[in-house]
Amino acid sequence: MSTTEEFRRNSDNFCYRHPDRQSFVLCQRCLRTVCPECRTPAAVGVICPECMAQQRAAATPAQKKAQRRWARSRPVAVVADGRPTATLAIIAITGLAYIIGLIPGVGGLLTNALAFSPLYLVPQFGPIEPWRLFTAALVHSGFFHVGLNMLVLWFLGRNLEPLLGRGRFVVLYLLGALGGSVAVALLAPTTFVVGASGAIFALFGALLVIGRHIGADIRVIAVLIGINFAWPFVVAFITSLGSGSFVTALNNIGVSWQAHLGGLVVGAVVGLIYARTRSTRQRGLQTALLIALTVALIALLVVPAVVYF
Repeated sequence: MSTTEEFRRNSDNFCYRHPDRQSFVLCQRCLRTVCPECRTPAAVGVICPECMAQQRAAATPAQKKAQRRWARSRPVAVVADGRPTATLAIIAITGLAYIIGLIPGVGGLLTNALAFSPLYLVPQFGPIEPWRLFTAALVHSGFFHVGLNMLVLWFLGRNLEPLLGRGRFVVLYLLGALGGSVAVALLAPTTFVVGASGAIFALFGALLVIGRHIGADIRVIAVLIGINFAWPFVVAFITSLGSGSFVTALNNIGVSWQAHLGGLVVGAVVGLIYARTRSTRQRGLQTALLIALTVALIALLVVPAVVYF
């Protein structure tokens, strides 16, 4: 993302030890911004090098002994290298699901087991299968579908994940997938959908809000969102010019704009929560807001069962 003059003047947007490195993570003790290289994992959040040195110097002999025992009993997770590990893991899992789906006789079974439809949430149509709200993001309709989604995920994830941290990034992705499914349930209650588009658009929405909050130039992101969201409508309009209705043409394209919209809205809300609760003192508030958002999304699933069926 290119930056504005306001962004460059705000030193809080950059690591205090590396002023040229943008970051979105604060040291839990001194609340200064630290880049991935300067972060040390702590029980809650991360600690900067200076605070870590002070903590070690102030430790009692008993505390130092306990720390050595803990280090021997557990491997140290590498979270301070800045690599988008969660992004790569999601791409690997999704890619594996696609490869398994290519096995003759398995692909159809896998899609049938993981695809989402609001009908799976209504008791009168059979057993309720709520996991499909998330697992639909693992299966795709073809190579172009999964390839494009994973390419966009890589471009967005390698920028967002270092800003948010891996845990927050995964929460954003999962809530985006949930938001896309909820939007499908509300706007297209008889549709079967597959793909990670809802989660991908959640990354778009979060990046737009967070970028605006830290003073970055978000015009390019806004244009990309507009192009991606408008694409199925433009294709449907062109297709319907010759013959047929616009609605029919839009349905025939096979792109779930409802999932795009739901993921985008939920991603923007999550991005706003992250941007407004950066302080360590607000960690509990951040968690509570994320839980409240999840509960609200699940509550909305009652609407299709009551209104449509």
